[in-house]
Amino acid sequence: MSPRIVLIGPMGAGKTTVAERLGERWQLPVRDTDQDVESETGRTISDIFVESGEAHFRELERAAVARALAEHEGVLSLGGGAVLDPETRAHLSGHTVVFLEVGLAEAVRRVGLGTGRPLLLGNVRGRIKALLDERTPIYRSVATHSVSTDELDPDEVAARIIDLVEEKP
Repeated sequence: MSPRIVLIGPMGAGKTTVAERLGERWQLPVRDTDQDVESETGRTISDIFVESGEAHFRELERAAVARALAEHEGVLSLGGGAVLDPETRAHLSGHTVVFLEVGLAEAVRRVGLGTGRPLLLGNVRGRIKALLDERTPIYRSVATHSVSTDELDPDEVAARIIDLVEEKP
């Protein structure tokens, strides 16, 4: 058992929304590992960060990704920081992984300045820039395909992904 496709990328790239569109197009179930962690713990990711710390969240996330990669046959969306874990990167090997790229200005616009995302406390634009700078090389290293999401709506992103991953006659 293996996901049809795994979506990775930073916050604001549209992973969850694009996953839903792909699931509809392919008539496959959609799974989001951030939602898995929240369901399993009964807490929001923000609460986990505040109450238990980022390291604890990353442990929960690592387990959720490993489980989803082993159990899920549909479209899988990973949290933005999941690929920071070397074990998770190793688990992604052999899967079709699509990196949804997003530029700084677009990410800030999509995420918003009044967000409840724990990694963005303080200067939102500065934090998003730092996260993009840190994580983009890692996303690229595990991705089998990349799609820029800037100036595209979720349906257009999904169509580009389908063109990339479906075999042509």
